[in-house]
Amino acid sequence: MTSLAVVTGGNRGIGYAVCARLAADGYKVLMVARDPVRGRRAAAALAGDVECVPGDLTTVASVRRLAEDLRTRCPRVEVLVHNAGLWPSRRVLTGDGLEESFAVNHLAPFLLNHLLEDRLERVVQVSAGIYVKGRAEPGRTAVGADFSSLRTYADTKLCNLLTVPLFAERWRDRGITIDAVHPGVIRTGLGDRGGPLGWLLKAAKRKWATPEEGAAPVAALARGTGTGRYFDQTREVPLEGPAADRDLARRIWDEAEELTAAR
Repeated sequence: MTSLAVVTGGNRGIGYAVCARLAADGYKVLMVARDPVRGRRAAAALAGDVECVPGDLTTVASVRRLAEDLRTRCPRVEVLVHNAGLWPSRRVLTGDGLEESFAVNHLAPFLLNHLLEDRLERVVQVSAGIYVKGRAEPGRTAVGADFSSLRTYADTKLCNLLTVPLFAERWRDRGITIDAVHPGVIRTGLGDRGGPLGWLLKAAKRKWATPEEGAAPVAALARGTGTGRYFDQTREVPLEGPAADRDLARRIWDEAEELTAAR
């Protein structure tokens, strides 16, 4: 039987390259994309069995709708890759009143894991090494109270990473594994800006690794068997700083449960 992989944010950048690699490995790939037109165009451009599934990760209600669609399509999800991510340049609140990158980078993966856990076998979270610069503060990070165009991305990635060991513990006796990976500094559109800063960033990105290079460690983990680990590309490393704070992890988990239950 063909294995099935779901990849969020799969229509461009690292996600697109991950879809290509998994399809080449024989997976049936469901490419989750917010824009259905661009998603279908991206899926059609890939060789193999790749299908676009429209999905908005910005609100709890839209994540629930996506999960229901995936449940209808998939009796089993062998691999779920949380790749979708935002690096915001300004504070934007979603329909739930939450800061948008918090919703996409942290809350959506958290909720999808819960809504699909009876179908899951393997989860790979695309993380970011910049998490070490982040601060996760329940009640503040969620609404962007300390918003920074430079640090909020790190804050939200830290929130998400804090939950990975807790999911590993939750699923240890259920046959589900989860790992997180920083794919490297990759040349994608993430964090693009306008003006002089934007031009400087584009110039710097020319020297960064390609999405195809960034996809390699993600796709490799999709075929992995361990759980609760964090990888800097292909090298397993311990979590540092606040990411290793178990009390903070539990508080972030409890907050996410409250935010998703209330909507």
